[in-house]
Amino acid sequence: MFMSISTTGTAENPATDLGFLLHKHPGRVQRFSTAHGEAHVFYPEAGDEACTAALLLDVDPIALVRKGRGKGRAGSPDFALAQYVNDRPYAASSLLAVALRTVFRTAMKGVCETRPGLADRPRPLRISLPAVPVGGAAGEGAGTAMAVRLFEPLGWRVEASAILLDTEFPEWGESRHVRLELSAEHARLADALQQLYVLLPVLDGAKHYWVAPDEVDKLLAAGGGWLAGHPERALITRRYLARRWTLTRRAMERLELARLAEADDREAEEVDNAVDDSAEETAQEQEQQQDQDQDQDQDREPAGQRGPSLAEQRRTAVLDALRETGATRVADLGCGQGELIAALLKDARFTEVLGVDVSVRALSAAARRLRLDRMPERQASRVRLVQGALTYTDARLKGFDAAVLCEVIEHLDLPRLPALEYAVFGAARPPAVVVTTPNAGYNVRWESLPAGHLRHADHRFEWDRAEFRDWADRVAAAYGYTVDIRPVGPQDAEVGAPTQLALFRLTGDGAADAVPANTVTMDSTTPDEGGETR
Repeated sequence: MFMSISTTGTAENPATDLGFLLHKHPGRVQRFSTAHGEAHVFYPEAGDEACTAALLLDVDPIALVRKGRGKGRAGSPDFALAQYVNDRPYAASSLLAVALRTVFRTAMKGVCETRPGLADRPRPLRISLPAVPVGGAAGEGAGTAMAVRLFEPLGWRVEASAILLDTEFPEWGESRHVRLELSAEHARLADALQQLYVLLPVLDGAKHYWVAPDEVDKLLAAGGGWLAGHPERALITRRYLARRWTLTRRAMERLELARLAEADDREAEEVDNAVDDSAEETAQEQEQQQDQDQDQDQDREPAGQRGPSLAEQRRTAVLDALRETGATRVADLGCGQGELIAALLKDARFTEVLGVDVSVRALSAAARRLRLDRMPERQASRVRLVQGALTYTDARLKGFDAAVLCEVIEHLDLPRLPALEYAVFGAARPPAVVVTTPNAGYNVRWESLPAGHLRHADHRFEWDRAEFRDWADRVAAAYGYTVDIRPVGPQDAEVGAPTQLALFRLTGDGAADAVPANTVTMDSTTPDEGGETR
């Protein structure tokens, strides 16, 4: 099993810098032990203008069988001869990927302590793989086309040619192996090695070892920075994880979260912060939390108040507004742990409910709260939970009778609010939109809330009644809606109600098609790639 990495250079930037990047001296042949044989690193050429490093993996077929699962590689025939007579010792598969990680571990991390900054500098690279197995399931494609689909979006120029079964008998046709050449004028070696580590097993469609849950972490570690934005990320994830659906879904959810976080220039932990870790400790705790809302202010009530909690009054007000519009298909945007969805499902008039949240943990908590795994099929067909960011246009939000933003807008930074406005009112354009948000003027009535503090640590702002009215009027005028502002909760003669609700209704023609200033648009993923939960 053979692979070579070549680069070019000048006297000022010699090609032999490749030795520093790989942490392997060009003047020596080095040998490394792996679980299934020995790996040799050597340099067929090493000069200022051109340098080539080669990795030769000498696989022991006997060790491969003894240390494997007893049935050869995944998907191969399980009769005895196939365990010893196969392409594993000669074609670049997961065996070579593991060898890359073993031999070039430091290079894959992009570390070069002897030459600081060298690992971050792109350089011309050419990677040659004489024999790569390409296996494709139905509908996935195979052969040279698969190699192009995987490597071209990463900036590689791909030269892939099929290998005949036997050159003396060309009429026998092509084998499932291709000769692969990858070249790029500007590429980081660490990125190239990480991409090969992931994509060689993906091309093969199989691994020589059992795919355990920790493979998700390996995939995301090696795919950081490029996999989340790859157009074939669903195919890559599915094949890398041996088509294990549970692991694939987990990886896709984390990739989508990473993609959204990168687009927002935030850490993934900041985006996926809708649920406290303690809220997911046990199922019993989840049951005890069913009647509590996500925000801290929903647990506070004014001194002496009795009756329904503010959270319950808010949900009742939202449901009343939805019934008033006659909506039957509702999108709960920023659904959190699914409190409103549960209330919607209790009313048979709501025939379809879509829950959207950027937080994977919130969606998991919502699925548990709703008992989706035990819900009757007819009831389950009424609800979908999908991951998505409300600051980007999303085709999945179109076609609903109404959308709800219940205690959502105050969790956005003000500069990103126009993006949400366009995504909901401009792109999705439901006939009705219900928005609730805290009334900042009422905060003085919370005995447990220090003066000048917001009701929740994640709130970016809170508006008084005049500010909310100004925002609602501006949005309605910009996108062709009328708006009706209503109080929710106990009325105070001086400061109003603790929550304010706006019911927007589409007027017909007056929609603004232009994207307002500061608006960011980006098509969301398809439902299959967006972490949908049923």
